[in-house]
Amino acid sequence: MNAPDTTEPPVVVIGAGPIGLAAAAHLVDQGIEPLVLEAGQRAGAAVREWAHVRLFSTWGEVVDPAAEKLLAPTGWTRPDPATYPSGGDWAGLYLQPLADVLGERVRFGARVTGVSRAGRDRIVDADRERQPFVVHVAHADGREERLLARAVIDASGTWSTPSPAGGSGLPALGEKAAADRITYRVPDLEDPAVRSRYTGKRTAVVGSGASAFTALAHLADLAKSDDGAGTKGVWIVRRGISGSTFGGGEADRLPARGALGLAAKAAVDEGYADAVTGFRTEAIERADDGRLVLVGEDGRRLDPVDEVIVLTGFRPDLSFLGELRLGLDERLQAPVALAPLIDPNQHSCGTVYPHGHRELSHPEQSVYLVGTKSYGRAPTFLAMTGYEQVRSVAAAIAGDLEAAGRVELTLPETGVCGGAGLFDVPDAREADGGGCCAPAPQLVRLAAPASDEAGAGAGQAPAGGCCGV
Repeated sequence: MNAPDTTEPPVVVIGAGPIGLAAAAHLVDQGIEPLVLEAGQRAGAAVREWAHVRLFSTWGEVVDPAAEKLLAPTGWTRPDPATYPSGGDWAGLYLQPLADVLGERVRFGARVTGVSRAGRDRIVDADRERQPFVVHVAHADGREERLLARAVIDASGTWSTPSPAGGSGLPALGEKAAADRITYRVPDLEDPAVRSRYTGKRTAVVGSGASAFTALAHLADLAKSDDGAGTKGVWIVRRGISGSTFGGGEADRLPARGALGLAAKAAVDEGYADAVTGFRTEAIERADDGRLVLVGEDGRRLDPVDEVIVLTGFRPDLSFLGELRLGLDERLQAPVALAPLIDPNQHSCGTVYPHGHRELSHPEQSVYLVGTKSYGRAPTFLAMTGYEQVRSVAAAIAGDLEAAGRVELTLPETGVCGGAGLFDVPDAREADGGGCCAPAPQLVRLAAPASDEAGAGAGQAPAGGCCGV
C-alpha cells in the first residue's frame, strides 16, 4: 500500500455507503488521502434504513477487493461468500468495520451543502481547472465548514430522493396531503408497530421493480400468517403484464433476483394481490372514511385502500452541485457517456459494458458521480458496478491512466431483455421482437403456475424487464 500524500488537499468523497467507502479504500491504496463526508451518524446510514431487506447479491459480490485488503490486518474475514446478507448485515458486518479502519478519514453528521471551484462560480472560465474545489459542509451541531479538495467523488446515492407515485414524474395531486398513509420504502413487517399498520388492510403497491416485488411478497407472507387474515395487496403497474414482467426467473444469473420475481408472481397467482395494469396515477384523494382513492390519468378510480407503498425508483439530488459544470444526459440525469449503456428506453438486460473514469467524467475535471448516483434515474445498478467505477476513478486521480482505462466487468444478466421506450406504441410487442407489453388497462389475475420460492429482497436494483416502471 502506498503512503498517503498529505501535501495536497484530500479527495473529498461524499457518502459513507458501500461505494463511498470503497472509493476511500481505493484512494488509500493509491497513496491519496481521502476525506469521507457522511450526513448520517453511522456508516451505511441509508443501507440501515432497509436493514430488514435481503440483498439478491451474495457476500462474494458485495465486498470490494481494496476494502477487504484494508480490513485484512484487523483480522476481519468476509462472511461465507455464497450467502446473502441483509441490509443490516452489510452495514454492521462490513461497512462499519471498514469505516472504523479508515478512522478520522470519515466524518459523520457532515452534510455537503455545496461544491464549487475556489473563487469561481460556474460562469468563470479563467484559470478554473487550477483552482481546488470548495466544499461547504453543515454539521449536525449546527456548525458550517468550508473545505478544500483536489477532487470530488460524489457517492451520496439516491436514497433520499425517491420518485413519486404520479405517472408523469411529478407527485400525484393530493400525494403530499396523503403522506400519513404513504411510504416510499419497503416496510419492515417484522416490526410489530409496522406490521399492525398493514395487517388486515388493503395496500396499494405502486412500482414493478425488485423493491415492489419484495413488498408484494412480504404482504403475501403477512396474509398467510396466523394474524394476517384480510391482508390484501393491489399492485399498480403503469404498463401491461407479460412473461418478462416478473424478471428472468430461473434464467436470471442472480438466482435470488429471479426467485424474487417468482415470489411476487406467486402473490398474484394465489390471490394475495390483484394487479391493475396500464394505470398511471394522476391523483390521490381522501375518501370519507380516511382511506385513499387512486385516480388514473384515464379517469379510472380504484377502490379505496388503507395504505400506499410507492416504489417507483429514485432520482439523484443535484441541488448541491449547481456550481459545477456537469455533463448529464437530459433524460436519465446520468453522465452523458454512461447514459447510452444503461438507458432503460433501449435495454433492460442488466448487462452494462465495462465503464470507468472516462464514462464518468464531466466538463468539470476531477469531479465524478459514482455508484447509484451515476445511474441517475436508471435502474439495474449492482454494487460490483460501483466498485469497478471507483477503482478506475481512483487510478485516474492518481495519474495511472493505464490502470484506470483497464476496466473489465461482466455483470450477471437478468434473463430478460427489451426496450421500454415503445410501451405506448400500439404494436410495441411486434416492434420490439416480443419484448414489450400491450398497455390496455385491466384488472388481472395471472393463471400461470405459482412458485413458492421466497427469493431474496433487493435494496439496490430493480430486476428490470420491459414492463417495469
